[in-house]
Amino acid sequence: MKLLEKAERIRIYIGEDDKYEGQPLAEAIVREARQMDLAGATVYRGLMGFGANSLIRTSKILRLSEDLPVVVEVVDHPDKLQPLLEKLDAMLNEGMVTKEPVDVIAYRHSKS
Repeated sequence: MKLLEKAERIRIYIGEDDKYEGQPLAEAIVREARQMDLAGATVYRGLMGFGANSLIRTSKILRLSEDLPVVVEVVDHPDKLQPLLEKLDAMLNEGMVTKEPVDVIAYRHSKS
């Protein structure tokens, strides 16, 4: 496979219980990315983690936590990601956003 293009990936580290305008924040971010016609977004739910407050969240039965870590990843051209980054500034009360270059090797979809 050959390199299709250079792109960027943003990762948004938030909590499962975080909200934006009454809906889960991760869902709001994905919907915003879709509305902006970005290449794609994926939400990952973590088993364990901690953030700036150093409070460990875990899915272990003996230490039930409802606010598990969540990571939202979005990949696209840097110019297309910039409006989402600006929107995220207003959407996030807490959390972390990172950005890194990625090489897109394949990007395919079925014709439907």
